[in-house]
Amino acid sequence: MSEHCVIVCPPSAAGGRQVRVDDRLMGTAHSLHDLTVLLQNAGLTGWDELDVVESGLIEWHEGGPEVWEP
Repeated sequence: MSEHCVIVCPPSAAGGRQVRVDDRLMGTAHSLHDLTVLLQNAGLTGWDELDVVESGLIEWHEGGPEVWEP
């Protein structure tokens, strides 16, 4: 999946962050666990939360993996 573009959007006013893989909206994550599940559903099977935190594949907008609220 390294050829894909993964974007974690800024936190919304309601909380959580939209997650996009390429041009496809995968859903809204409210935690690192949620994000990991969404990415597994997109094909990153076998990844855990540590893999997600350390990945250079993910482009974080307005905060890293510790930011889920505005």
